[in-house]
Amino acid sequence: MNPTYPPTGFHFMVSFDGLSDSPKDFSFQSVSGLSVEMEYEEVKEGGVNQYVHQLPVRSKFSELVLKRGMVKGSKLVEWMNAAMNGFQFFPINMQVVLLNENHEPLQVWKVVHVLPKKLEFTAFDAEKSELVIETLTLSYNFYKTLS
Repeated sequence: MNPTYPPTGFHFMVSFDGLSDSPKDFSFQSVSGLSVEMEYEEVKEGGVNQYVHQLPVRSKFSELVLKRGMVKGSKLVEWMNAAMNGFQFFPINMQVVLLNENHEPLQVWKVVHVLPKKLEFTAFDAEKSELVIETLTLSYNFYKTLS
C-alpha cells in the first residue's frame, strides 16, 4: 500500500520566482484558493421553453489566500507594500508544492501572473496571547499542474 495515497495537505511549501531565496518566504500556515470554475453563457432557443443552452465561455480562477505568522524582513511583504503603498505592480509567478513524507514534490501547481490584492494582520488584543497572523490575498491569471 502506498503511504502517500491519499495525500495529506499539511506538508507543503510555496516559492516565488525571482522574489526571495529566504526560507521565511516559503513557509505558510495555509494556502487556499487553488480553484477554477467554468463560466457559462445562457442561450435561449426560440420556441424551446423546456431548457436553456449552457455554452462554456472561460475559466475563472479564484483569489489565492496565504496565511502565516508575521515575518519581519520578508521580501514578499516588501513586494506587496510596493504595490499597495507605491502603486508599483510587478507580476510574478509562484509555485505551490505538496510534499510527500520524504520532502519530495508530490504535486506542483504553477500560479501565473500573480499580483498583490490585500495584506491583512490579525487584531491585537491585550487579553489574548495569540500569534500575529498576516494574510496575503493575491490575484492571478491561471494555474497549471506540473506533476
